[in-house]
Amino acid sequence: MELKNYETVFILTPVLSEQQTKDAVEKFKKVLVDNGAQIVHEDAWGLRKLAYPIQNKHTGYYQIFEFLAAPALIAKLELEYKRDEKVIRFLTLALDKHAVAYNEKKRKGLVGRKPEKTEA
Repeated sequence: MELKNYETVFILTPVLSEQQTKDAVEKFKKVLVDNGAQIVHEDAWGLRKLAYPIQNKHTGYYQIFEFLAAPALIAKLELEYKRDEKVIRFLTLALDKHAVAYNEKKRKGLVGRKPEKTEA
């Protein structure tokens, strides 16, 4: 079975305590690992303002996982998101080779910087 690159982001409700937030993130990480996914990178963006209110909330706790997994795992993961009332939004994307390369550059800090000019 071929593994594909995926990235998933989910937003947790802001009313959770710090421990409840950690537990929710660990729960979804466990779903991935227990089903054979290899986590490449995880990033906690923390509490951010939402672009528009969701369930009368204006902020949410953002968490991103980049992982390698079999396509069948995505349905299981998204079912877990839907069952958990702490999750107010989620999105899972399949990454192509360009997105994977971009994410690697971003982790190394090469994205968003202006190239340094060399004196001629």
